[in-house]
Amino acid sequence: MKDIIKRSPKENKTNLAKKLGISRGMLYYQHKQPLVDEKIKTKIKDVLSNHHAYGYKRIAIELQLNKKRILRVMKVFDIKPYIRRIKKPRKLEDEGKPKSLFKNEIENFCPVKPNIVWVGDFTYIYFAGQFYYLATVMDLFTREVVGWSFSACHSKELVIEAFQNVVNNTDKIPVYFHSDQGSEYDSNDYLTLIKTYGVIISMSRKSSPWENGYQESFYSNFKLELGDPERFENIGELIEAISLALRYYNHDRIHTKLKTSPIKYRLNYEQKHGEYLFKEMGT
Repeated sequence: MKDIIKRSPKENKTNLAKKLGISRGMLYYQHKQPLVDEKIKTKIKDVLSNHHAYGYKRIAIELQLNKKRILRVMKVFDIKPYIRRIKKPRKLEDEGKPKSLFKNEIENFCPVKPNIVWVGDFTYIYFAGQFYYLATVMDLFTREVVGWSFSACHSKELVIEAFQNVVNNTDKIPVYFHSDQGSEYDSNDYLTLIKTYGVIISMSRKSSPWENGYQESFYSNFKLELGDPERFENIGELIEAISLALRYYNHDRIHTKLKTSPIKYRLNYEQKHGEYLFKEMGT
């Protein structure tokens, strides 16, 4: 409307309004939406300054605004989170490896409290010309990473250490422990350890990564937030960054299913049910 007034500065505003079929006051009306959008844009950028990989859904939860509104504003101002998908080498199936004796015990299963189901997996991180491996243990109810280990080898020791990292920091043991059928999780030493604690072993079907999608999804987002490992000068800096990234995930990062961070979700559960589940861990 302002453009119309500028193009017709000498024309009588009353006559101009009649030609346009509107009231004279409408010639001076300024839409409030752009001003509101500007304020929301500022809030979105404030969130992204602390959470670089947040998409519109998590930003909406953080700001307690409608996600469609956040998406629209982000599109208007071309605001995008930092996105860098790192292509990892696909886990190779063990050629000739017989089918596991363990079945998927948690299929269509939804835990209603912590320490019912823990899930485990490991991922690859390429740094300084070689692959390193991060194994994690997650509580399926709280989505909290309760234990982890890091190694230059993907071996049975990698996954054993991740499990023992939890056991050594808490007296809690799950009812079920779920993983894929990788040789690390199917090794005699690992299975003996799990059985020693009376835990029911659950495994995904062969070539069915979606049956452990909780960990697959976690690693996908974790690598986004960790960023490019090659920016670190040595392995010590990388391990420290991994520890900080896991702490950020547990304490600060909003999980879209939980609508809050895993630790806050657990603390809310503890307060509501009067239970003390975990002491603070290294993550």
